[in-house]
Amino acid sequence: MTASLDALLDEHAELERALADPSVHADAAQARKLGRRYAELGPVVAAARELAAARDDEVAARELVSEDPSFAEEAREQHARVEELETRLAELLVPRDPHDADDVIMEVKSGEGGEESALFAGDLVRMYLRYAERHGWKAEILGGTDSDLGGYKDATLLIRSRASDPVGVWSALKFEGGVHRVQRVPVTESQGRVHTSAAGVLVYPDTGDDAAVEIDDKDLRIDVFRSSGHGGQSVNTTDSAVRITHLPTGIVVSCQNERSQLQNRARAMEVLRSRLQALAEEEAAVKASAERRSQVRTVDRSERIRTYNFPENRISDHRIGYKAYNLAAVLDGDLGDVLAALAAAERAQSVGAGPVAV
Repeated sequence: MTASLDALLDEHAELERALADPSVHADAAQARKLGRRYAELGPVVAAARELAAARDDEVAARELVSEDPSFAEEAREQHARVEELETRLAELLVPRDPHDADDVIMEVKSGEGGEESALFAGDLVRMYLRYAERHGWKAEILGGTDSDLGGYKDATLLIRSRASDPVGVWSALKFEGGVHRVQRVPVTESQGRVHTSAAGVLVYPDTGDDAAVEIDDKDLRIDVFRSSGHGGQSVNTTDSAVRITHLPTGIVVSCQNERSQLQNRARAMEVLRSRLQALAEEEAAVKASAERRSQVRTVDRSERIRTYNFPENRISDHRIGYKAYNLAAVLDGDLGDVLAALAAAERAQSVGAGPVAV
């Protein structure tokens, strides 16, 4: 159930007091968490205050009408303003995805199509890195396997927002999980024929140390190896890269971006905890409601969600019927319009679940 507006206003005031306490900032992670929640509640508080002021103005205008009918138009305008703000506040109070404030881990994997698929996976990695750069987010490639022509057979990304951002990376990129299809003439095609290939994207919240899952060391197989760059050449003279296999689930994560084996192992464990947490939440959701209404962000990672058609310069998102003819801009990180359309579809679906009293 949606928390009452009064409770949210009280929470915002309490967070404001806490963030003014210097001792809170001794724990950077906790301060960041509180700051993110404070920024998240800001629009709700602002809309509530505007609504209260508009209601007062409407009452005053109606009182004036009883004395002077010429104020009738102002009273109607104030009433329309109240209704507009009530709608806005109701939308803000719709229950949100509990992970919207989280950072994300993304895995991009080439599919059928050989080298062309790996090149497309590399295009997707660059697209997400440039999108993150446009928003001032910190993005890094934790590990990956390069292809011979400069693409990625697989790559794992960590994307983190700024502490001052009102929402996290998950709220924007949670829609990206699924199969991305490309239609273009491959660089390996000598006769100029258009081919279709695909790459898969897995995206899940970076829950890190907050993950509720427990991992038994006996369930892990840990391998170390030498970090490598494009073409397989060694970029490190020590076995600092780490690959962890979770035996019960078969999940494999690796990290080679850090300087030491210990740091890579810690980062790989963070990724593994987040993946297991996401898996546990998906399984719980399926068990709790086998007949739940379909969501914009599907649990089925094998679903083809988007097509990138180079001959027509077209991008199509099949979940919401979105089409645009700015493919080059999208691959350069200009994902704003398609992600906004997906977010709008999610909000419309949530609002349609029932009215929220304000």
